[in-house]
Amino acid sequence: MNADLHIHTCLSPCGDLEMSPRNIVRIAKEKGLRMIAITDHNSTRNVPVCMELGEREGIYVIPGCEVNTREEVHTLCYFPHLQAMEAFQSYLDERMTDMKNDPDRFGYQVAVDENDRIVYEEERSLFMSIEEGVEGVADQVHRLGGIFVPAHIDRPKNSLISQLGFIPFDLKYEALEISKATTPGEFLKEHPELEGKRFLQSSDAHYPEDIARAYTRFEMEELNWRGFTDALFNGRFGTYRDGTGRIPGSAFPERIYNITQETGYD
Repeated sequence: MNADLHIHTCLSPCGDLEMSPRNIVRIAKEKGLRMIAITDHNSTRNVPVCMELGEREGIYVIPGCEVNTREEVHTLCYFPHLQAMEAFQSYLDERMTDMKNDPDRFGYQVAVDENDRIVYEEERSLFMSIEEGVEGVADQVHRLGGIFVPAHIDRPKNSLISQLGFIPFDLKYEALEISKATTPGEFLKEHPELEGKRFLQSSDAHYPEDIARAYTRFEMEELNWRGFTDALFNGRFGTYRDGTGRIPGSAFPERIYNITQETGYD
């Protein structure tokens, strides 16, 4: 099942206003995606409507968020259900930087309904980092039964490696995301110390035409959270991008475990 697990809506700063939940789900279906994750910057307020629309079209939408940590590191956070996501939103609200958004510079930050009507505008800048470090965010995601993935670690800005110079040995994460600019093999030539880690690849789409420009294909027995985590932890996936074939996902045998068993979340 093809999955793009890094998609921004019109709520994200610099996200195109055409990235409404309705358009995202429509394009995802047209491009053959069966699973997507909505990962707006520092907010989850467009996720519920995306989930509703996705369910109607047979697309599993994972509740998610791309958090900009205190270190200016972008991290992807995925949750098993809305209850966990809503708890995480409260956590974010308490740690948001109180700086007003500049729509002329970064665009409007709006949540919309299924008919593209604006229902909420975030006045605080979602572009800014939150008052929490990367390890604190990872801990909170795991407390809520979620999956933590440092984002686009190959990029020269806002990645774990660009900001810290390395990946902390004791940081708990389930996979590493690479951007559509590289492949796991190409990246490992530069970072052989990460051999054996799991690598995901997604589009980081801010514009409609970018959806599914890169994606991960999972061999899932069921289209839900349990099916997703089972495929992820057992290495049944490969990464793809425009113009290339399958790039097998790297195994991560030393840390295979089932989050649903540890937390009780389905």
